[in-house]
Amino acid sequence: MSKVTVVGAGNVGATAANVMAIREVADEVVMIDIKEGVSEGKAMDMMQTANLLDMNTRISGVTNNYEATANSDVVVITSGIPRKPGMTREELIGVNAGIVKQVTESVLKYSPNAVIVCVSNPMDTMTYLIHKVSGLPKNRIIGMGGALDSSRFKYYLSKALGANPNEVEGFVIGGHGDTTMIPMRRFATLRGIPCETLLDKDTMDKVVADTMVGGATLTKLLGTSAWYAPGAATAEVVEAVIHDQDAIIPCSALLDGEYGEKDLCIGVPCVLGKGGIKKIIEIDLNDEEKELFAKSAAAVHKTNEALPC
Repeated sequence: MSKVTVVGAGNVGATAANVMAIREVADEVVMIDIKEGVSEGKAMDMMQTANLLDMNTRISGVTNNYEATANSDVVVITSGIPRKPGMTREELIGVNAGIVKQVTESVLKYSPNAVIVCVSNPMDTMTYLIHKVSGLPKNRIIGMGGALDSSRFKYYLSKALGANPNEVEGFVIGGHGDTTMIPMRRFATLRGIPCETLLDKDTMDKVVADTMVGGATLTKLLGTSAWYAPGAATAEVVEAVIHDQDAIIPCSALLDGEYGEKDLCIGVPCVLGKGGIKKIIEIDLNDEEKELFAKSAAAVHKTNEALPC
């Protein structure tokens, strides 16, 4: 029996739980929230779709009862305040650091062997914080951001190409921030054909720029952080772990010499499967990409300095 806990039953957490249930990623999904009745009500609503969607996953919701999360294989942490229009992810650090620290300690009390997937913003720094407060092996802590950024990159590529999104491949490395992410244009393809041969430079430049502010664009439109794509990206990461897929997904991982960085969580391509991160894939970056990655890493290091611990 596989079990996933989602901490935080807000828009992102509930969407992640719903996608995991529909895709039957795990046998059981538990949502936990601090607000009375929210996780219980959303779980009940989702379970009332089980017959309609031929869904076999059992979903439950609890309020502040971490005992119900015991023996989870994967714990997803979405807790914290969301972005508002005009806010950067980094501005959330003060409030969200305290929340993420408390949540990490609570879930590990009942699921000491779980893989933790961090969604809370600023995501790279919160992933780093979980490493510091948990003492877990680095393979068992994954930051979700690269999966989401890559899905947005593929969306903008498909729009520019007028192509089926399912036939577009592309990925993003670097920090999960509007100025720190690095859409890897050199590796983007449409059915194996390099996108740089199908799009002119100005169009590709716009795709990259739109990807980098993809979250901010949605926050401005919605008045809060997006949730459908973040929830689905989270579910993709969890599915790779639970089903031992050996899937290559860009994630925020703790580097120990890879890409010339140490003591830093930042987005890089990872092989995900049982136990979390099985391998960090080191791409041979060109000079321009190396410079962009170094700048991104420096920015994440600076944000980490604001952590209270």
